[in-house]
Amino acid sequence: MPRSFPLELIRNIAIIAHIDAGKTTTTERILYYTGRTYKIGNVDEGTTVMDFMQQERERGITIKSAATTTSWGNYRINIIDTPGHVDFTAEVERSLRVLDGGVVVLDAVQGVEAQSETVWRQADKYHVPRICFVNKMDRTGANFDRTIQMIKDRLQCIPIIVQLPLGAEEYFEGFIDLLGNKAWRFSNDPDVKPEEVAIPENMLEKVKKARADMIERLGETDDHIMEAYLAGEEISIDEIKAGLRRVTVSNKAVPVFCGSSLKNKGVQALLDGVVDYLPSPLDMPALYAISSETSEKVACAPSDASPFIALAYKVVTDPYMGRLVYLRVYSGTLETGATVMNSTRNKKERIGRIVLMHANHREEINDADTGAIIAILGLKDTFTGDTVCDPVKPMVLETIKFPEPVIQVAVEPKTRADQDKLGEALRKMSDEDPTFKVKYNDETGQMIIAGMGELHLDVIISRMLTEFGVNAKVGNPQVAYKETITQSADVEGRFVRQTGGHGQFGHVEVIFEPLERGKGFEFVEAIKGGIIPRKFIGPTEAGIKEAMLGGILAGYPLVDIKATLHDGSYHDVDSSDIAFKMAGSIALKEGARRAKPILLEPIMKLEIMTPEEFMGDIIGDLNSRRGHIENIDTRAGMSIIHGYIPLASTFGYSTIIRSLTQGRANYSMEFFTYQQVPSNVAEEIVSKGRGNA
Repeated sequence: MPRSFPLELIRNIAIIAHIDAGKTTTTERILYYTGRTYKIGNVDEGTTVMDFMQQERERGITIKSAATTTSWGNYRINIIDTPGHVDFTAEVERSLRVLDGGVVVLDAVQGVEAQSETVWRQADKYHVPRICFVNKMDRTGANFDRTIQMIKDRLQCIPIIVQLPLGAEEYFEGFIDLLGNKAWRFSNDPDVKPEEVAIPENMLEKVKKARADMIERLGETDDHIMEAYLAGEEISIDEIKAGLRRVTVSNKAVPVFCGSSLKNKGVQALLDGVVDYLPSPLDMPALYAISSETSEKVACAPSDASPFIALAYKVVTDPYMGRLVYLRVYSGTLETGATVMNSTRNKKERIGRIVLMHANHREEINDADTGAIIAILGLKDTFTGDTVCDPVKPMVLETIKFPEPVIQVAVEPKTRADQDKLGEALRKMSDEDPTFKVKYNDETGQMIIAGMGELHLDVIISRMLTEFGVNAKVGNPQVAYKETITQSADVEGRFVRQTGGHGQFGHVEVIFEPLERGKGFEFVEAIKGGIIPRKFIGPTEAGIKEAMLGGILAGYPLVDIKATLHDGSYHDVDSSDIAFKMAGSIALKEGARRAKPILLEPIMKLEIMTPEEFMGDIIGDLNSRRGHIENIDTRAGMSIIHGYIPLASTFGYSTIIRSLTQGRANYSMEFFTYQQVPSNVAEEIVSKGRGNA
């Protein structure tokens, strides 16, 4: 079938930002102006298209990333609206993994906030080109120049201003287009077209300087513009646009727009910026996969004629349609009824139906081509991060890595009728969300659920009741502590059992060493002369890994350990896989005991914005919670406290901070790292952990 949109006219973009910067409001205006919706949804009224979950509408925040497809002029734009709350950072992670560009929405009052930095780093990791939209220019305290300075300082990038605000705060009317030297005034009515007006006399000099600065910044990052600039040539608007596109696609600089999405000002120009400056699938660097047959890197050309390959980036349980798997098609085409290979799990699957998603609405299509973002029914064994490809040419794409949960609670069904429903609900939600983990504690007989924060688990528990009809009792939140070692230990693991007939014999000698924080586990095989047959190496590693799930201080998982298997012995008759697995497990337990184990706790990066008169109370409270203040700055008449705090000290913090500041302060947190627990606190945690065991 011929393509409905040429590949060069496709834009796959994410709307990303800190919570409450206006992502969903901006997306709702985009859908309205592109003709995808006939009525503008409002976050405060719970009428948005993109925030369709009951929990999203009740709380006024985005929880799940929502995908939609729309058109602007001749261009097709696939959009994913992402959450801004750090508890749902996995939604941003997987969206940026499969998209080609991003629109970073910034609050003109707050500037670059904590989660803005986080999503910026996530976009850096995947080399996603971006444009910035300075939103809320109509709000009291809006400061465009300060926001630009914060982009430079906190995001460490080169902003190229393409628009200047026309007025500010209650007098904000529109913007001045620096490329065309034109001023545009907007009405609050979304159906009234923007009006070209004369640039105010008092801004003529500022506009002239800003346009010269724009060309100079562009010249510093683009050779073509630099040559014309040095030669003193007149640089046309088309040449400036082409230069801006080159530096944006190559991640050398970021064009900056301004407006007010809520007041319907500047969104059309932002859409022009999306199609003018953000890349099509053809502009992105070559994508490489690993051939399942040869284990060599293979380039996946973005072409319908290439072999089909796609990445599953999301799984959703739809109450009406069942299990939906979202795919980004990188090359080739896909038709309904086709058989594909899940090369990650080496399983063949059949494509049931193909749909284009518009939030929670579906548009059924018969086929999908390169660059498409689609959802599939019928993929029973495909999960987030899996590669789906042509069975004739199996290849595997790099999967998506997600952060580990840092908080957990125990749940149990209220009635026997809820027992089976609870297990099914938790399984479906853990399929959807890779940062939500479920495990069963054999010692206490409890089901433990773990997530990224209190809000994350609160939403999970709310969904259990509203979506799955499960009534459950929920325990108090618990921190996901970990254990590690602080010195080396060379230990012996020996498992010998003699019974009638064949016995069991496994003997290993392993050196355990601490690794850098966050490195996980490393296994090195240093056996010489075949003193342990190769077939027993794998079981030894498996035994060590299994034993790491429960540490020796208080039963928390062991992390950041290097194990070097360097010696041992075996028996021709009695040695077996299980014997060496047990020997590896025994070695780990003994090694952890000897290597001075310590307890680790999750540390959160904290940003508090408060009126100055409450700063002393907040700092005093932070000190009592083992918090560490890094620095304090001032923004829009408010004090901003930057620091770090143990997760264990943050439960119920929103209530505390409200009471300390008469409800006038707010804060944001994100996971930073694991650090050693102070010895006096560790003793208390260890005694509790042993008591629970």
